[in-house]
Amino acid sequence: MTTFANQLKSEIARIAKKEARAETHQLKKASAQYRSDIAALKRHIGALEATVKKLQKGQPKPVLKVEEEPATALRFRAGGFATLRKKLDLSAEQMGKLIGVSAQSVYHWEAEKSRPRASQLPAIAAARKLAKKEAWAKLGL
Repeated sequence: MTTFANQLKSEIARIAKKEARAETHQLKKASAQYRSDIAALKRHIGALEATVKKLQKGQPKPVLKVEEEPATALRFRAGGFATLRKKLDLSAEQMGKLIGVSAQSVYHWEAEKSRPRASQLPAIAAARKLAKKEAWAKLGL
């Protein structure tokens, strides 16, 4: 009778292990799928955060309000712009904030590596009409 009992116990243990293996296999498969889904979501979030950062870095809002378009054609001279910035005693970053561009744009304009867009010329013209105190007040300095 002992042999029969031992065989029954071993058969029950074998069947239980087989069932447990089947259950754990499904759980392992689901766990691997969840990990891959989480990794895909993390990549997607990273891409979205990079896009948001790029958009925030983009075009700053100008401090100067330009109400009307001038009737005469506006001109730009790099030397005159540099002189204006020095006259107002502003850094390139502050000047950029005042007219709504980046500091790098200001540096490029002054070095004659690039020219401002036509849409930016009215803000530059408005900055020409400001006194030093007015410019500093608009920037909140």
